[in-house]
Amino acid sequence: MSKYLFIESRDPFESQDSQALYDLVQGHAEEGHEVAVFLIQNGVLPARKGSKYASRLAELAQSGVTVLADDFSLRERAIWHLVDGVSHKWKSS
Repeated sequence: MSKYLFIESRDPFESQDSQALYDLVQGHAEEGHEVAVFLIQNGVLPARKGSKYASRLAELAQSGVTVLADDFSLRERAIWHLVDGVSHKWKSS
C-alpha cells in the first residue's frame, strides 16, 4: 500500500479540474492506498458546511480519505463551519 498527499488550491466552482482531482483521490482510496487531501487557498471553499461541493468532500472522508483544510485559508475566507470529515486546527492569533 502506498501513501499519497494531494494538494488542492483551486475552487471547484471555477475549475472542473477539482472534480477530476476528487475522482483521482477516490480511485486511489478504493485501491487501498492511504490518501490525504490538503485544501489551501480557494480549495477550502467547498469545505463550507452547506456548500454545493461539501457532500463530495464528506464522501471522500467517509471512504477513508483524510481531508485537511489550511487554517489561514479558512480564516481569510471567513469559513467557520466545516462539513463533517474535514479536519483543521484553529490557531489563536
